[in-house]
Amino acid sequence: MLRVNDKITIEDWELTETFVRASGPGGQHVNKVATAVQLRFHAKNSPSLPADVKARLKAIAGRKMNKAGEIIIEAHRYRSQESNRLDARARLIALVERAAKAPKPRRKKRVSQAQKRKRLQDKKRRGELKTLRRRPID
Repeated sequence: MLRVNDKITIEDWELTETFVRASGPGGQHVNKVATAVQLRFHAKNSPSLPADVKARLKAIAGRKMNKAGEIIIEAHRYRSQESNRLDARARLIALVERAAKAPKPRRKKRVSQAQKRKRLQDKKRRGELKTLRRRPID
């Protein structure tokens, strides 16, 4: 079981791990052992996630989520299979944690009259400075 926060936990049966051969350092050993991990989590059909988290997760995941709503995380940073498993799970937890945090609501703010006036005065001053730099007209 993966514990994301106090409210969200992902059961082990929702995760699918497949081990594949990884490229990178390791010499001949890399050609014999499947150390890279491909972690799949079907977020769209998951009973563990609330609807709002699923919607934010879809936006945050980007290329990691396919059209079927499945998140695929590939981990091949380490040489050992167990380290890569833990890395993939940690990355999934971080992704779901980010989606679980609701964004702060945007508050519309007005620009005060004094700020508008100051902006226009600065623009006017800047324009006058530029006209003074010009060559005088004969």
